[in-house]
Amino acid sequence: MSANIASRLTAFARQDPSRLALVCPRGRRMTFQQLEEETDRYAHGLTALGITRGMRVLMLVPPGAEFFALMCALLKMGAVAILIDPGMGKTNLLHCIQDVEPQALIAVPVVHLLRMLSRSSFRHVRYSVTVGRRWWWDGPTHAQIRRTKREPFPAALTDREELAAIVFTTGSTGIPKGVQYLHATLDAQADSIHRAFHLTPDQVVLAAYPPFALFCLALGATCVLPAMNPAKPAEVNPGPVVELIRRYQVTMSLGSPAFWDPVSRYCLARQIRLPSLKTILMFGAPVAEPILQRLSEILPAGADAFTPYGATEALPLTSISGSEILRETGALTRRGAGACVGQALSGITLKILRISDEPIPTWDEALVLPPGQIGEIVVKGPVVTAAYDHREPETALAKIHEGATVWHRMGDVGYLDERQRLWFCGRKAHRVAAGDKTLFTVRCEAVFNQHPDVARSALVGVGPRGAQQPLIVIEPAPGKMPKSRQAAARFRQELLELGSRNDLTRDIAQVLFHPHLPVDFRHNAKILREQLAVWAARGS
Repeated sequence: MSANIASRLTAFARQDPSRLALVCPRGRRMTFQQLEEETDRYAHGLTALGITRGMRVLMLVPPGAEFFALMCALLKMGAVAILIDPGMGKTNLLHCIQDVEPQALIAVPVVHLLRMLSRSSFRHVRYSVTVGRRWWWDGPTHAQIRRTKREPFPAALTDREELAAIVFTTGSTGIPKGVQYLHATLDAQADSIHRAFHLTPDQVVLAAYPPFALFCLALGATCVLPAMNPAKPAEVNPGPVVELIRRYQVTMSLGSPAFWDPVSRYCLARQIRLPSLKTILMFGAPVAEPILQRLSEILPAGADAFTPYGATEALPLTSISGSEILRETGALTRRGAGACVGQALSGITLKILRISDEPIPTWDEALVLPPGQIGEIVVKGPVVTAAYDHREPETALAKIHEGATVWHRMGDVGYLDERQRLWFCGRKAHRVAAGDKTLFTVRCEAVFNQHPDVARSALVGVGPRGAQQPLIVIEPAPGKMPKSRQAAARFRQELLELGSRNDLTRDIAQVLFHPHLPVDFRHNAKILREQLAVWAARGS
């Protein structure tokens, strides 16, 4: 049975052709019928160019009408869409392109210029399309391949186990890796999002994380894209966002906590409430309680924020409401219990294994830990991907086989409580092994984050594994960076005293101050502790 989610768009276009599908920056609007027609025109044009089912097509196009029409066209054709976030930087970008071996390229002019300068990374590209103005390189523009006729393009009856897309991770703990998405995976993710968060055709969704807009469209929802740099959600201008929510009566939003932090501050400072907004989904990193508290004051009664847990390799896996965090789990988090990310969603099996940095080729129930013990988080289910592309060693480290089923090792550590809720304690690679004691980042950082002058903190280890020196790096709140040695000494002493009152942090004897902790380029929320560890080693 086919699982091509592009057929969902066709179905919604037939059911309700005049309903608004997409609102893009600078005011461009498309109904479901118009989006379906654009998708068909591009699918015909790309096919005539020579792009065929199963061909790998690298898409480097900013979010907007062209991106979604082209993306849906590739899915409809049965081609394999490759999505790489250019925010990872030129070196990583070229490395990923070389690894994934695209046979076609659809991209903006600057990427084609990069192709001219770095031909080895693009050596497999046989067909190219420029989205925008073409300079001296070969290939047509997107306007030239777009057919004027409105002939329907039937969605390919792709097999469920057929490759649909390759989506790259952020590489926040190493070189970015391409995750293989089967058509069955995308189909299962759309169904899971629908069930867990009630994403239905009557929703109007503000997609502050544009890739999720594809699922919104596949589920028949109206998708509104804010004018923002997707690589810098923390720098969004809140005013226009609030105006969009009001104008289109947005009912749901998807995005990073770094996006909602400035927007919630803006609303609270101006006593703005958002009565249409019923659901906010925030992901990418644990959400700070102050953000949830501000949202509870600007959302209407009965509305809530949710923090789904997952990764590029497997999502969504769990979810917890902001109201549950504020009512119950947040107080435990502040004492070092970790961040509660809720119970497993329908279809997801989640277990905790003894921590290991070695491959686990086959499933071994003897490795499973009981509730309350911290270990490595592993998951299986229909939304879990089975392999990285052209990365056999990384696949062997991240996957465990149990017959025909594949478990994914999340690379995170945590534990299950007596109610089978998952508590996230940090990345496995970020744990600090100091003698016979292991410190976990999220648990320790929560203790120091209680200081009123701390914006956030990061636990890092200096020295060889097993004999690391744990230290805490503090990003002071705005205006609280100490300006003298005496002020720094006072601040440091207050922090050490705070840490000494908790068994988890009693052994942390060194504090460093950093003006702005480095974060990932995708969500602006994950702290890049590897970079901080190198910086701390120089300054300690």
